[in-house]
Amino acid sequence: MASFYGLTGVESTSATLACACLAHRFGNAADHGVRARRYPTDMSDAEWAVVRPLLPVPGWLRGRGGQPEAYCHRAILDAIRYLVDNGTKWRAMPADFPPWDRVYAFFRRWRDHGLVKEFHDRLRREVREQAGREPEPSAGVIDSQSVKADAVVGNDSRGFDGGKLINGRKRHAVVDTLGLLLGVMVTAADIGDRAAAKVLFAQVAAAHHRLALVWADGGYTGSLVEYGLTVLGLVLVIVKRSDDMRGFVVLPKRWIVERFFAHLMRSRRLVRDFERSTGSAEAMVYWSMTLLMTRRLAWPRPSRA
Repeated sequence: MASFYGLTGVESTSATLACACLAHRFGNAADHGVRARRYPTDMSDAEWAVVRPLLPVPGWLRGRGGQPEAYCHRAILDAIRYLVDNGTKWRAMPADFPPWDRVYAFFRRWRDHGLVKEFHDRLRREVREQAGREPEPSAGVIDSQSVKADAVVGNDSRGFDGGKLINGRKRHAVVDTLGLLLGVMVTAADIGDRAAAKVLFAQVAAAHHRLALVWADGGYTGSLVEYGLTVLGLVLVIVKRSDDMRGFVVLPKRWIVERFFAHLMRSRRLVRDFERSTGSAEAMVYWSMTLLMTRRLAWPRPSRA
């Protein structure tokens, strides 16, 4: 597990600080000043107060070598949030952000070392605690979403979903009962739900030991139910749609994961799959959820009488 801002005991030697991030306190970010907040996706001061203690301490500050960072961590996070929410290209990043290649290097480093998932998971635990829940969930919901793939997506990670008539990729996701992401796996669209769920269940069960119950639709019936119970200790409950139902009907529990996918569609970078690798596609989903959770944590809560 990475060491995070809130766990570091080092103190700055600077008399005046332009920003509270470690790149300003100990790196060379002060050479570029402080960026003015101007976009809707920029973190408010309340969001930054929530986010800052959860950021990983840079390797160069922990004696692992490398040069001190030259760009503000808050500005880089704002740049990634802007890209995910607005769907822009990396090279089309607005000029008031750090250079796009530095932002992408930050994104790639967090993706490859699992830091974005760890950061996301810490935010999810805080959201659950704020809602009066246990930090780790005991129940979840699984489903998949097929999306069209951009031309940059290679044939090795794309396929045709005959049911949805979509040529692209499929996002398999498990969420808790609040609709917060527990695990995501991106595959070619022709990969079956049950085959992908077997792998995803193993990942989610290993990361969330309290998880004991998962709801799913009829596409997850068959041997997966027995596999989940005997191998992983998960009870898979199938919520089927009745043949008598006509039109749109809200089905118990399944609406939770559908709302999750609806949230992803509000992030324009996720309306299609623009990522060359499935790892980047999964990282974009985690970044999209961090926007939702930081806003939820920073939202003023009414005081109880």
